Amino acid sequence: MQAPAPLSPPSLPSLRAQALHALALTDPAQKVAATHALFEAWESGRVLLDPTEPLAPPQQALPGRPAQPVLMPPKEVPQRSPFTPPGLAMLLHAVTHIEFNAINLALDAVWRFPGMPEDYYTDWLRVAHEEAIHFGLLRTHLQSLGHDYGDFPAHNSLWEMCVRTQDDVTARMALVPRTMEARGLDATPPMQARLRKVGTPAAQRAVEILDVILRDEIGHVAVGNRWYGWLCEKHGFEPLSHYRQLARAHSAPRLKPPFNDAARRAAGFSAAELAALLVP
Repeated sequence: MQAPAPLSPPSLPSLRAQALHALALTDPAQKVAATHALFEAWESGRVLLDPTEPLAPPQQALPGRPAQPVLMPPKEVPQRSPFTPPGLAMLLHAVTHIEFNAINLALDAVWRFPGMPEDYYTDWLRVAHEEAIHFGLLRTHLQSLGHDYGDFPAHNSLWEMCVRTQDDVTARMALVPRTMEARGLDATPPMQARLRKVGTPAAQRAVEILDVILRDEIGHVAVGNRWYGWLCEKHGFEPLSHYRQLARAHSAPRLKPPFNDAARRAAGFSAAELAALLVP
């Protein structure tokens, strides 16, 4: 009698497919939980990476997001002084929305672009995990003020740049982390200075959360710099001139001073890149 064939070990889930699944989730709490779970599964070897796996986006529009907040053009988003409780809540909501979008853009970087080195996927999954932490900190603080994510209108500029760069990983690395997200390195210290002037415990807690975000965002922008440099070297692009070409082709916003040179240097911008920011 022939012995039965040994059972094959069960196949592990796909890292990139699971990132796409998390990206498509509409409930913020579920998206955060799925992002943390995927990061932990990758760290412990419970998911597999196939960089060549063909993946198609789901039928629903990406990214998955809740019905609220209402999205409108940036210039139409109402603003109020953070020296009033509603104004402080609106400011916190705006930053919370940025971090929600940042989760999505990191997950999108994981699933959308095949054929990259394993470190690329590890880097962007870690970014998604940290952005989810930021979102959780901000949402909890917002809830402590009697509000929640979705209570105020917001804009969609960050994700719109993701859409414009969805067919070119070099453009994505150049124009999302190195351009859109790097603006946060410049904007955070002035925002913190303003919050310190507010002087309330709620404002001080916001300053503390922004300390965590600024520290981590330097690393996130560095990830964009790392992979933009790698792609430029691989394809024979001169980084500065190619960046200018990509910025024109994809209608990237023109960055305006003041710039946080120390944070940008820590994130890997070269002296030539910092000098180029000042060229009109």
